[in-house]
Amino acid sequence: MEWFVSLAPIFNDLLTDDGSLVIEIGNAWEEGRPVQSLLHLECLLGLVNNPDSDLRLIQEFISYNPSRLPSPAQWVTVNRLRTVDSYTHVWWMSKSDYPKADNSKVLRPYSKSMQKLLKTKKFNAGKRPSEHEISKSAFTKNNGGSIAHNLFELEPLDNNREVRLPHNVLSFSNTNSNDYFLRRCREENITPHPARMHAGLIAFFIDFLTDENDLVLDPFAGSNTTGYIAEKRNRKWVSIEISEDYAYDSIIRFDDPDLNTSLKICSKNRGVA
Repeated sequence: MEWFVSLAPIFNDLLTDDGSLVIEIGNAWEEGRPVQSLLHLECLLGLVNNPDSDLRLIQEFISYNPSRLPSPAQWVTVNRLRTVDSYTHVWWMSKSDYPKADNSKVLRPYSKSMQKLLKTKKFNAGKRPSEHEISKSAFTKNNGGSIAHNLFELEPLDNNREVRLPHNVLSFSNTNSNDYFLRRCREENITPHPARMHAGLIAFFIDFLTDENDLVLDPFAGSNTTGYIAEKRNRKWVSIEISEDYAYDSIIRFDDPDLNTSLKICSKNRGVA
Protein backbone atom coordinates (compact mmCIF):
# COMPACT_ATOMS: atom_id res chain seq x y z
CA MET A 1 0.00 0.00 0.00
CA GLU A 2 2.84 2.41 0.81
CA TRP A 3 4.14 2.10 -2.76
CA PHE A 4 0.67 2.81 -4.16
CA VAL A 5 0.06 5.82 -1.94
CA SER A 6 3.53 7.20 -2.76
CA LEU A 7 2.35 7.65 -6.36
CA ALA A 8 -0.12 10.38 -5.34
CA PRO A 9 2.29 13.32 -5.74
CA ILE A 10 3.48 11.92 -9.08
CA PHE A 11 -0.09 11.67 -10.37
CA ASN A 12 -0.76 15.14 -8.99
CA ASP A 13 2.19 16.64 -10.87
CA LEU A 14 1.27 14.89 -14.13
CA LEU A 15 -2.36 16.03 -14.11
CA THR A 16 -3.41 19.23 -15.79
CA ASP A 17 -5.43 21.59 -13.61
CA ASP A 18 -8.69 20.20 -15.00
CA GLY A 19 -7.40 16.67 -15.64
CA SER A 20 -8.70 13.42 -14.17
CA LEU A 21 -7.18 10.29 -12.66
CA VAL A 22 -9.23 7.08 -13.11
CA ILE A 23 -8.27 3.91 -11.22
CA GLU A 24 -10.07 0.55 -11.29
CA ILE A 25 -9.39 -1.67 -8.28
CA GLY A 26 -10.93 -4.91 -7.08
CA ASN A 27 -11.59 -6.17 -3.60
CA ALA A 28 -8.96 -7.98 -1.54
CA TRP A 29 -9.23 -10.62 1.18
CA GLU A 30 -7.17 -11.27 4.27
CA GLU A 31 -4.64 -14.04 3.65
CA GLY A 32 -5.95 -17.41 4.82
CA ARG A 33 -9.15 -15.89 6.25
CA PRO A 34 -12.71 -15.53 4.88
CA VAL A 35 -12.58 -11.85 5.76
CA GLN A 36 -12.56 -9.00 3.28
CA SER A 37 -9.54 -6.73 3.46
CA LEU A 38 -9.78 -2.97 3.85
CA LEU A 39 -6.74 -2.53 1.62
CA HIS A 40 -8.62 -0.87 -1.23
CA LEU A 41 -10.19 1.62 1.16
CA GLU A 42 -6.84 2.33 2.79
CA CYS A 43 -5.36 2.93 -0.66
CA LEU A 44 -8.11 5.39 -1.54
CA LEU A 45 -7.78 7.25 1.74
CA GLY A 46 -3.99 7.25 1.35
CA LEU A 47 -4.23 8.83 -2.10
CA VAL A 48 -6.64 11.60 -1.15
CA ASN A 49 -5.00 12.28 2.24
CA ASN A 50 -1.41 12.32 0.98
CA PRO A 51 0.01 15.65 2.24
CA ASP A 52 2.24 15.97 -0.82
CA SER A 53 -0.64 16.02 -3.31
CA ASP A 54 -4.02 17.66 -3.73
CA LEU A 55 -6.13 14.77 -5.01
CA ARG A 56 -9.78 14.38 -4.10
CA LEU A 57 -12.41 11.74 -4.93
CA ILE A 58 -14.82 13.20 -7.48
CA GLN A 59 -17.07 10.14 -7.78
CA GLU A 60 -16.96 6.37 -7.34
CA PHE A 61 -18.27 3.99 -9.99
CA ILE A 62 -19.08 0.29 -9.63
CA SER A 63 -18.38 -2.12 -12.48
CA TYR A 64 -20.46 -5.32 -12.18
CA ASN A 65 -19.20 -8.28 -14.19
CA PRO A 66 -20.73 -11.71 -13.42
CA SER A 67 -18.31 -13.36 -15.87
CA ARG A 68 -15.49 -13.00 -13.36
CA LEU A 69 -14.29 -16.32 -11.98
CA PRO A 70 -15.66 -17.20 -8.51
CA SER A 71 -13.36 -15.62 -5.98
CA PRO A 72 -11.95 -15.95 -3.43
CA ALA A 73 -12.02 -19.59 -4.58
CA GLN A 74 -11.23 -21.10 -1.17
CA TRP A 75 -14.22 -19.45 0.48
CA VAL A 76 -16.64 -19.51 -2.47
CA THR A 77 -16.22 -22.82 -4.32
CA VAL A 78 -14.36 -25.00 -1.79
CA ASN A 79 -15.73 -24.14 1.64
CA ARG A 80 -18.79 -22.29 0.26
CA LEU A 81 -18.78 -19.68 3.00
CA ARG A 82 -18.90 -16.54 0.85
CA THR A 83 -20.58 -15.26 -2.31
CA VAL A 84 -18.87 -14.48 -5.61
CA ASP A 85 -16.95 -11.20 -5.68
CA SER A 86 -18.36 -9.85 -8.93
CA TYR A 87 -17.60 -6.13 -9.02
CA THR A 88 -14.75 -3.67 -9.01
CA HIS A 89 -14.44 -0.09 -7.81
CA VAL A 90 -13.59 2.67 -10.29
CA TRP A 91 -12.37 5.87 -8.66
CA TRP A 92 -12.49 9.17 -10.49
CA MET A 93 -10.10 11.64 -8.86
CA SER A 94 -8.76 15.06 -9.66
CA LYS A 95 -6.86 17.91 -8.05
CA SER A 96 -9.77 20.23 -8.84
CA ASP A 97 -13.41 20.12 -7.74
CA TYR A 98 -14.33 20.84 -11.34
CA PRO A 99 -12.29 18.65 -13.69
CA LYS A 100 -13.20 18.68 -17.36
CA ALA A 101 -16.29 16.51 -17.81
CA ASP A 102 -19.37 16.40 -20.04
CA ASN A 103 -22.02 13.78 -19.31
CA SER A 104 -23.87 14.65 -22.53
CA LYS A 105 -21.13 12.69 -24.36
CA VAL A 106 -21.87 9.44 -22.49
CA LEU A 107 -25.67 9.19 -22.54
CA ARG A 108 -27.66 6.00 -22.03
CA PRO A 109 -30.40 5.02 -24.48
CA TYR A 110 -33.83 6.17 -23.34
CA SER A 111 -36.10 3.58 -21.76
CA LYS A 112 -39.05 2.37 -23.82
CA SER A 113 -41.44 4.32 -21.60
CA MET A 114 -39.40 7.50 -22.10
CA GLN A 115 -39.32 6.94 -25.84
CA LYS A 116 -43.10 6.64 -25.80
CA LEU A 117 -43.44 9.78 -23.69
CA LEU A 118 -41.25 11.76 -26.10
CA LYS A 119 -43.36 10.55 -28.97
CA THR A 120 -46.80 11.23 -27.46
CA LYS A 121 -45.82 14.30 -25.35
CA LYS A 122 -48.36 13.09 -22.79
CA PHE A 123 -47.54 12.94 -19.08
CA ASN A 124 -48.91 14.21 -15.80
CA ALA A 125 -47.59 17.68 -15.13
CA GLY A 126 -47.94 19.52 -11.85
CA LYS A 127 -46.82 18.94 -8.29
CA ARG A 128 -45.65 15.48 -7.22
CA PRO A 129 -45.95 14.02 -3.68
CA SER A 130 -42.24 14.82 -3.36
CA GLU A 131 -43.17 18.51 -3.80
CA HIS A 132 -41.35 18.66 -7.14
CA GLU A 133 -43.16 20.78 -9.70
CA ILE A 134 -43.21 19.11 -13.15
CA SER A 135 -43.74 21.63 -15.92
CA LYS A 136 -45.79 20.90 -19.01
CA SER A 137 -42.65 20.91 -21.16
CA ALA A 138 -40.40 18.97 -18.77
CA PHE A 139 -40.25 15.74 -20.80
CA THR A 140 -40.81 17.02 -24.31
CA LYS A 141 -37.19 17.65 -25.33
CA ASN A 142 -35.18 14.79 -26.80
CA ASN A 143 -31.62 15.13 -25.50
CA GLY A 144 -30.42 12.00 -27.28
CA GLY A 145 -30.50 9.81 -24.19
CA SER A 146 -30.59 9.83 -20.41
CA ILE A 147 -27.75 10.71 -18.07
CA ALA A 148 -25.44 7.78 -17.28
CA HIS A 149 -25.41 6.08 -13.89
CA ASN A 150 -22.34 5.25 -11.84
CA LEU A 151 -23.13 1.51 -12.00
CA PHE A 152 -21.98 -0.37 -15.08
CA GLU A 153 -23.68 -3.71 -15.77
CA LEU A 154 -21.15 -5.24 -18.13
CA GLU A 155 -23.59 -8.14 -18.23
CA PRO A 156 -27.24 -7.77 -17.18
CA LEU A 157 -28.31 -8.41 -13.60
CA ASP A 158 -31.60 -9.69 -15.02
CA ASN A 159 -31.78 -11.19 -18.52
CA ASN A 160 -35.45 -10.22 -18.74
CA ARG A 161 -34.63 -6.55 -18.30
CA GLU A 162 -33.15 -4.26 -20.90
CA VAL A 163 -29.67 -3.05 -19.95
CA ARG A 164 -29.19 0.62 -20.81
CA LEU A 165 -25.46 1.12 -20.73
CA PRO A 166 -24.00 4.25 -22.33
CA HIS A 167 -23.63 3.71 -26.07
CA ASN A 168 -19.83 3.56 -25.98
CA VAL A 169 -19.75 0.99 -23.17
CA LEU A 170 -22.42 -1.15 -24.81
CA SER A 171 -20.68 -1.21 -28.18
CA PHE A 172 -17.56 -2.71 -26.63
CA SER A 173 -19.52 -5.06 -24.36
CA ASN A 174 -21.14 -6.66 -27.41
CA THR A 175 -17.78 -7.52 -28.95
CA ASN A 176 -15.46 -7.82 -25.97
CA SER A 177 -15.21 -11.62 -25.82
CA ASN A 178 -14.25 -11.96 -29.47
CA ASP A 179 -12.41 -8.76 -30.30
CA TYR A 180 -9.48 -8.58 -32.71
CA PHE A 181 -6.82 -8.66 -30.01
CA LEU A 182 -8.14 -11.81 -28.31
CA ARG A 183 -8.62 -13.59 -31.64
CA ARG A 184 -5.02 -12.87 -32.60
CA CYS A 185 -3.80 -14.00 -29.17
CA ARG A 186 -5.57 -17.33 -29.65
CA GLU A 187 -4.19 -17.72 -33.16
CA GLU A 188 -0.62 -17.04 -32.01
CA ASN A 189 -0.88 -18.96 -28.72
CA ILE A 190 -0.30 -15.81 -26.68
CA THR A 191 -1.59 -15.66 -23.12
CA PRO A 192 -3.18 -12.20 -22.83
CA HIS A 193 -2.68 -9.99 -19.81
CA PRO A 194 -4.91 -11.41 -17.02
CA ALA A 195 -6.14 -8.06 -15.68
CA ARG A 196 -7.35 -6.16 -18.72
CA MET A 197 -9.61 -3.20 -17.99
CA HIS A 198 -12.87 -3.45 -19.92
CA ALA A 199 -12.59 -1.49 -23.17
CA GLY A 200 -16.07 -0.06 -22.69
CA LEU A 201 -15.11 1.46 -19.34
CA ILE A 202 -12.04 3.07 -20.89
CA ALA A 203 -14.10 4.42 -23.78
CA PHE A 204 -16.63 5.83 -21.30
CA PHE A 205 -14.08 7.78 -19.28
CA ILE A 206 -12.11 8.96 -22.32
CA ASP A 207 -15.30 10.28 -23.93
CA PHE A 208 -16.62 11.68 -20.64
CA LEU A 209 -13.47 13.41 -19.38
CA THR A 210 -11.40 14.37 -22.44
CA ASP A 211 -11.67 16.06 -25.82
CA GLU A 212 -10.03 15.15 -29.11
CA ASN A 213 -6.25 15.72 -29.09
CA ASP A 214 -6.10 15.67 -25.28
CA LEU A 215 -3.33 13.50 -23.82
CA VAL A 216 -4.23 10.22 -22.10
CA LEU A 217 -1.56 8.50 -19.95
CA ASP A 218 -1.70 4.89 -18.74
CA PRO A 219 1.27 4.18 -16.43
CA PHE A 220 0.27 0.51 -15.97
CA ALA A 221 -0.68 -0.33 -19.54
CA GLY A 222 -0.77 -4.14 -19.51
CA SER A 223 -1.96 -5.05 -23.01
CA ASN A 224 -2.55 -1.34 -23.78
CA THR A 225 -6.31 -1.31 -24.13
CA THR A 226 -6.13 2.35 -23.10
CA GLY A 227 -3.79 3.28 -25.95
CA TYR A 228 -5.99 1.43 -28.43
CA ILE A 229 -9.18 3.19 -27.31
CA ALA A 230 -7.41 6.55 -27.15
CA GLU A 231 -6.25 6.04 -30.73
CA LYS A 232 -9.80 5.19 -31.83
CA ARG A 233 -11.05 8.32 -30.07
CA ASN A 234 -8.45 10.62 -31.66
CA ARG A 235 -6.62 11.32 -28.41
CA LYS A 236 -2.90 11.56 -27.96
CA TRP A 237 -1.64 8.86 -25.64
CA VAL A 238 1.35 7.53 -23.75
CA SER A 239 1.38 4.01 -22.29
CA ILE A 240 3.98 2.53 -19.93
CA GLU A 241 4.33 -1.18 -19.15
CA ILE A 242 7.02 -2.83 -17.03
CA SER A 243 6.70 -6.23 -18.76
CA GLU A 244 8.37 -6.28 -22.17
CA ASP A 245 6.35 -9.35 -23.18
CA TYR A 246 3.00 -7.67 -22.50
CA ALA A 247 4.20 -4.48 -24.17
CA TYR A 248 5.29 -6.34 -27.31
CA ASP A 249 2.07 -8.37 -27.39
CA SER A 250 0.02 -5.17 -27.21
CA ILE A 251 1.34 -4.12 -30.62
CA ILE A 252 -1.13 -6.63 -32.07
CA ARG A 253 -3.96 -4.26 -31.17
CA PHE A 254 -2.76 -1.72 -33.71
CA ASP A 255 -2.96 -4.20 -36.57
CA ASP A 256 -6.75 -4.12 -36.16
CA PRO A 257 -8.22 -3.32 -39.60
CA ASP A 258 -11.07 -1.44 -37.89
CA LEU A 259 -8.59 0.98 -36.35
CA ASN A 260 -8.27 4.06 -38.54
CA THR A 261 -4.80 5.15 -37.51
CA SER A 262 -1.70 6.81 -38.89
CA LEU A 263 0.52 4.86 -36.49
CA LYS A 264 3.32 2.88 -38.07
CA ILE A 265 3.47 -0.68 -36.82
CA CYS A 266 7.15 -1.57 -36.59
CA SER A 267 9.03 -4.77 -35.86
CA LYS A 268 8.81 -6.43 -32.47
CA ASN A 269 12.13 -4.90 -31.43
CA ARG A 270 11.03 -1.37 -32.35
CA GLY A 271 7.38 -1.25 -31.26
CA VAL A 272 4.84 1.36 -32.26
CA ALA A 273 5.98 4.66 -33.77
